[in-house]
Amino acid sequence: MRTKLSQFVWVLAVVLGSGIAGGMARGAAVPQDRDRSHDQDYSNNKMYQQGLREGRDDSTHNRDHYKKRHFKKDEDQKAYETGYQEGHRGGDQRDH
Repeated sequence: MRTKLSQFVWVLAVVLGSGIAGGMARGAAVPQDRDRSHDQDYSNNKMYQQGLREGRDDSTHNRDHYKKRHFKKDEDQKAYETGYQEGHRGGDQRDH
C-alpha cells in the first residue's frame, strides 16, 4: 500500500511540474511575438496612414473603433491596426 502511495505522489509531482513548466513557456512566448509587431516600421504604409487617420478621428469623437476594416493581406491588417492604435491613443511621432 505504501508503495502505491509513493508512486502516486511522484506521478502527481511530475504532472504538476510539467503543467507549470508548459504554462511558463507559453507565457514567455507571448510578449516576444508582440514585440516583433511593434518593431516593424509602417510609417510609409498607406494602410498604416489610413488607420492613423481613423484612429485620431475616433479618438476626437470619443468612439471606440468606429469602422471595422478587414484586409486580404495579414500585413496590411497589422499595419492598419498599428496605425489605428497609435492614432487613437494620440501618438503622432511616426506621422511625419
